[in-house]
Amino acid sequence: MAIPDAGVIENGAHVYPVRVYFEDTDSGGIVYYANYLRYAERARTEMLRCVGYPHAKMMSEKNLVFAVRRCEVDYIKPAHLDDALEIYSGNVEIKAASLWIDQTIRRKGDDIAQLHVRLACVGDAGKPKRLPSELRDVFLPLLAVNNSKY
Repeated sequence: MAIPDAGVIENGAHVYPVRVYFEDTDSGGIVYYANYLRYAERARTEMLRCVGYPHAKMMSEKNLVFAVRRCEVDYIKPAHLDDALEIYSGNVEIKAASLWIDQTIRRKGDDIAQLHVRLACVGDAGKPKRLPSELRDVFLPLLAVNNSKY
């Protein structure tokens, strides 16, 4: 099955493919730990695009952005040069001005990293802002109550 550039939503999660390139690895061909954060960020960006609310729209129409407030990562297994990875983003829990999202990075169905990320919704001068209802609504297919941790 071909996955569109922005990924797909299936079984309560957004799924985004990533290929490990040489630039992502150390001299031994192992993915540098900080690059998992980059993969997860890219997947969250494409998740927003996939649900119809890309960053550019948030910024231009609502003057809002998401900023990472907290990130917990459990590195389970290393990824290697040329691995095909999938980042699953879901299990969203919406708060007044923030949300929690779980992300799992998988290789051939095996979990290799798990992230628990808190995103703060911020407006002018970096001040917290409540999530507008239309923005909250785009996360409905990804809510924690709608899936069983994909």
